[in-house]
Amino acid sequence: MALKYAILALSLAAVAGCGSSGGARDVAAHETASAKAQAASASWWKPKTGVSWQWQLSGKIDTSVNASVYDVDMFDTPKSTVTALHAKGRKVICYIDIGAAEQGRPDYAKFPKSILGNKVDGWPQERWVDIRKIDVIQPIWAARLDQCKAKGFDGVEPDLADAYQNKSGFPVTAKQQLAFNRMLASVAHQKGLAVGLKNDLGQIPTLVKDFDFAVNEQCAEYDECSALKPFITAGKPVFHAEYDLPLSKFCAESKRLKLSSIRKTLDLTAKRQTCP
Repeated sequence: MALKYAILALSLAAVAGCGSSGGARDVAAHETASAKAQAASASWWKPKTGVSWQWQLSGKIDTSVNASVYDVDMFDTPKSTVTALHAKGRKVICYIDIGAAEQGRPDYAKFPKSILGNKVDGWPQERWVDIRKIDVIQPIWAARLDQCKAKGFDGVEPDLADAYQNKSGFPVTAKQQLAFNRMLASVAHQKGLAVGLKNDLGQIPTLVKDFDFAVNEQCAEYDECSALKPFITAGKPVFHAEYDLPLSKFCAESKRLKLSSIRKTLDLTAKRQTCP
């Protein structure tokens, strides 16, 4: 609606200034300002292949880790920590679980009970949400990104973006998952944030153009890392973590594929191992 009224205003201004160079200049100036505003809103961080990373979602954030990119929890991480990391030259990603609703989050009540599905396997305090209800989830997502942006984050990691491959309690199709994931990316970009595709290996060829990086767990353990090649080919990093495999079992392949690989514990504290 705002765009419609802006166009109408421009038309009226053009009519009022017909035959006047001043009116033409006003319209041209307005169009230039609009173009600049659109360009600014379309600008966001675009990480490069091979950049190092740290992933910490529990405990006090250790800002001394030698990594170019930090991926930390959006709700639990204060703005002061993001500022401190920026002062060290780090980029910072906010982790947000959006494919499921987590009890204990401050906005949990915004998820209607009607869209809550099965419990997430291994995480009894989380329930899958019906991602087919994009109109319900999008405002929640946008509000969370506003918080992420206000704290100064550079990008976002939306978790559980593969409901169609899980027992969510809803008959989600691959097509519906694509629509949901594209919504996540589109809103993030509108907010000026880079956005990563979490897991969802099967849809990478289709979604690689919509996302700025990938976040993957255990592709080496399940012999799936080659599926991430489209991101590397596009010059976009793959932030990869293994839990059970020792470095000797995946580092050679990671280097060959140019993945940004680390070994973490499941509780995702500051502890981190990198490939030699």
